[in-house]
Amino acid sequence: MRRTAIYLISIAGICMPSCNNLNDIADAYGNFEVQEVLVSAEANGSVAELMVEEGQLLEKGAQVGSIDTSQLALQKNVILARRVAIRSRSENIIAETQVLEEKKSALLTEKKRVENLLKDGAATAKQLDDLVQNIRIMEKQIAAVKSQMTNIQAELNVVDTQIDQVNDQLKKARITAPMRGIVLEKFVEQSEMVTTGRPLFKMADLDTLILRVYISGSQLTRIRIGQEVFVYVDQDDDEMLEFQGIVSWISSQAEFTPKIIQTKEERVKLVYAAKIRVKNDGSLKIGMPGEVRFQTVN
Repeated sequence: MRRTAIYLISIAGICMPSCNNLNDIADAYGNFEVQEVLVSAEANGSVAELMVEEGQLLEKGAQVGSIDTSQLALQKNVILARRVAIRSRSENIIAETQVLEEKKSALLTEKKRVENLLKDGAATAKQLDDLVQNIRIMEKQIAAVKSQMTNIQAELNVVDTQIDQVNDQLKKARITAPMRGIVLEKFVEQSEMVTTGRPLFKMADLDTLILRVYISGSQLTRIRIGQEVFVYVDQDDDEMLEFQGIVSWISSQAEFTPKIIQTKEERVKLVYAAKIRVKNDGSLKIGMPGEVRFQTVN
């Protein structure tokens, strides 16, 4: 489950002194936030291990823990034993079918012999009729035995489905990182009982941060999705670091300036929220303030 952590947002879309020499005017102002991923339990049970710590870098797909699977393992063993028993019945039926087929083959051979003898007058019609009747009975026996194979195959299909279900549960008992990122917060410890859906830890990709700013209606014509913009953050009292950013989202609805703005006059202004994605070289932090200057839109 993904959700965006909203951190303290400062005034935006208001002219403020900033940029490299602090003599330019910023087009918008805001704070950096990050897109968070909440990793939750997908199985019930006690946490067998959880090898994550806050601030730890995890690679996508890395297994970082597991939920106790002892009961699932026992359940799978029972199902596998049942599968072996069903397969044993299947092998017996196959052997029985082969015996009946051999008997039928022998009867057919005898029938052909009696037919030849009947032509020479060395056999009676009753002998031939008896053989034909025995062959019919044998065919019915073979059909009855083969019908049992259909039921056994249906049982095997059910058992195989149950095994697949247990394997899926075993897979979900493994705790893995859904993405490459930093662990922001850890919610449970080893040996704690968890249920499906309970949050285990929270992580985020800090390689790209989002600067959320607010712009006025008059600035909308100067900004578009996909546009490159200049982003600045404080380096020291007189200098600012410059980054390239990409506008990834612009709200379609106006809203009042957030109440954090100090003056009543600014709070009643209608503004539009926008998100700017900025590649992080390690100097950007969550909650850090940033300023934006738009490039001219052609």
